[in-house]
Amino acid sequence: MWREFRDFAMRGNVIDLAVGIIIGAAFGKIVTSFVNDILTPPLGLLLGRVDFSSLFVNLSGGSYSSLAEAKAAGAATINYGIFINSVLDFLIVAFAIFLVIQQVNRLTRKPEPQKAVTTKECRFCASTIPLRATRCPNCTSELETTPPVAVAE
Repeated sequence: MWREFRDFAMRGNVIDLAVGIIIGAAFGKIVTSFVNDILTPPLGLLLGRVDFSSLFVNLSGGSYSSLAEAKAAGAATINYGIFINSVLDFLIVAFAIFLVIQQVNRLTRKPEPQKAVTTKECRFCASTIPLRATRCPNCTSELETTPPVAVAE
């Protein structure tokens, strides 16, 4: 059983997945910092000096001047400002992933569609003739009625 687990864990796809998760977690931290430290402060300034992370609705009936004060008192709150930050995080990550996938798709070669076989080679003079021809237009040789299957090039 240990050998099967080792073979599974050392398979290339599992290691690639682990690396992807680690890089994704680090990228998530960068995006969260970007949203909290760079994007929302100017946005809050434009909206009248609003700090999104401190926006909340108090459900307990008391009066609290900040989210930290409400949490310290154990009040029930709806933290919609933190939710707005999370939505911005998601949108930025989704857009970044979209850009990466778009570039990967652009770099990935698409297989060329196979062309339909419409010609064959005359077995007498080796010239190219239409697939349905019964006589070669070059050497006038009669061809068999069931043409051989030509291989697409």
